[in-house]
Parts: sequence; C-alpha cells; structure tokens
Amino acid sequence: MECTKCDREAVMHAAYSGAHLCEAHFLESVDRRVRKRVREDSLLSDGATPEEPETWVIGLSGGKDSVVLTQILHETFAKDPRVEIVGLTIHEGIEGYRDESLEACEELAEEIGIRHEVVTYEDEFGVRMDDVVEDDPENMAACAYCGVFRRDVLSRYAEELGADKLLTGHNLDDEAQTALMNFLEGDVAQIAKHFDASLGGFEEREERSSSNGSGRSPRTRTEGDEFVPRAKPLRDVPEKEVALYAHLADLPAHITECPHSSEAYRGEIQRLLYDLEENHPGTRHSIMAGYEELGGIVSEELDERSADLRECERCGSTTTREVCRKCSLLEAIEAV
Repeated sequence: MECTKCDREAVMHAAYSGAHLCEAHFLESVDRRVRKRVREDSLLSDGATPEEPETWVIGLSGGKDSVVLTQILHETFAKDPRVEIVGLTIHEGIEGYRDESLEACEELAEEIGIRHEVVTYEDEFGVRMDDVVEDDPENMAACAYCGVFRRDVLSRYAEELGADKLLTGHNLDDEAQTALMNFLEGDVAQIAKHFDASLGGFEEREERSSSNGSGRSPRTRTEGDEFVPRAKPLRDVPEKEVALYAHLADLPAHITECPHSSEAYRGEIQRLLYDLEENHPGTRHSIMAGYEELGGIVSEELDERSADLRECERCGSTTTREVCRKCSLLEAIEAV
C-alpha cells in the first residue's frame, strides 16, 4: 500500500483517520501531534526567557513512551534556551527489569545530552519492590504499592530539581483506559482531579486558580503532591504508534512489561477498548474528547467542595488524613 501523502511504501495504517503513512510521514505525524499538544496546553509559559528558562522534568522510565516523549521534546527544544529538560528515573528494586531499562535511560540521556537523575526506592524508603511483593502486608496488587511510592518520589524530586513542569509519557490508550475506569466507577471527584492535575491546559488551570484566590486549583494539591504542575504531551498518540516510532527512530527503549504488573481491572478495560477500537476506529479519541470536556465542567462544579488538607504526621507531605498513604504503607511493610 502506498503512502497517502507520497508514493513511498506505507509502514502503518491509521484506521481512525484512514491514512496510510510511509516511515517519514509517520514520524512527522507523531512529532506534529506532540508539538500541537504542547501548544494547545500552553506548556511553555509566556514568562520563560533565556535568562530565566523553565525546567521540565520528565519521568524517564526507559520504556517506549517516556523515551519517545523525551526524544521529541529534545528535538523540539534543543535550540530553545527557554527550556531545560531533565530526565528523572526511578529504580523500584525489581531484579532483571529496571536495570535494563536504566541502561536505556542512560544511553538516551548521554546521546542527546540532557541531565539525568536516578532515584531508588531502597535509598528513599528502605524497600525494594521485589521484597514488598513477596511480603504483601496489605494483601493488594504490586501496582498499588508502587503507584503510591512512584508518585511521591516523582513529586518530591521534581520539586528538588526546581521543575516548573513534571511530564510523563502517558499515551492515548493509557488515558482512555483511565477515563473509562473513572466513569464506570462513577468517581466524579477523580475525574475532576484527573483534569486539574494533568489534562487541562496550563492557561485554563491558572485562570481557575486566580478565580478561586488559592494560587492553585483546589485539587492540584492532592495527597503526596508537592505542587509541580503535570502534563502528558504524548496523550494524543496511540500506544502502538508510540512503539512503532521508537522502533523506526531506533531509540534505546526497553519494551518489556513489569514482572509484577497485575492491574486486573485495567487489563479488562484495555481489552474492551481494543475491541471497540477495532470495530469502531476513533473510539479512544472520542472518549478523551468528551472526557476532557466533562472534566472541565465537573472541576468547576467541585471547586467549593474540596477536601480539607493537612500535613502528614510522619513525613509532612500533603494528605487528607493524619498519616499519608505512603507512610501507612511503609508502616505496614516495616511491621512484617
């Protein structure tokens, strides 16, 4: 099949748009969508200057998503003195998994010349995920522990690194799955928090912050969140296209699933969305378009109903209870 835009051989077919794209036009298409998202979300503030540049910290795991995001943003802003990109890698302590992806992170960071920081659960919390999974004091999925610890580390180190923005490599599939899960669970507050934390454009978030007089959107400050605004510039690109981009661009991505991954419900949603997309191309895009509009509406409606926040008695992080979720999990692990 020929490329829709030229006479070269197509390497992919985007059923949701009907386009067949050759390698060059496919890579260009992904670049364009990420850069459009950067513009639409006003990721680069008007106040950023060469003298006072913004620092963007990317959660660089070494997987396809974070590697592709880092590469595209580097290519986009490498010659722009208003932006400094820093890669932040978290080593959870999973033998035979994170070590290889860490090598991919180091290779990419050295190749494109960005600052790269590595943080470990063992240094931060005195735990390794392999041991946590084996002991499992709370009788829950590994991802539940890891998610709490990862959010804490990302937030705290983004703050320590002087980040103006914290960026993650969530793709279209990731976000559509989360959207559908929140909707099916009827979690309106989580929809609002999701929108405030990483979906709403930065100008919109700032306007809402000014209107409520808080300086920040009420739900931007959530448990364990140190206030560094987040963004997901890759969220318009389907997962398979991210993987193809990494392959065609010959990026050092470690494409292997975590051995402890066990999010059963998300897996069901993933399969459901895959079938819907196969039968009705464009379903993921439609879900996210409606979800983001809904998120903006419920965010405004819930502005006056935000939970009271306090400092955790153990670590001082923001929480809705006396001891934050991270510290309560660590207490349970230490008690084993």
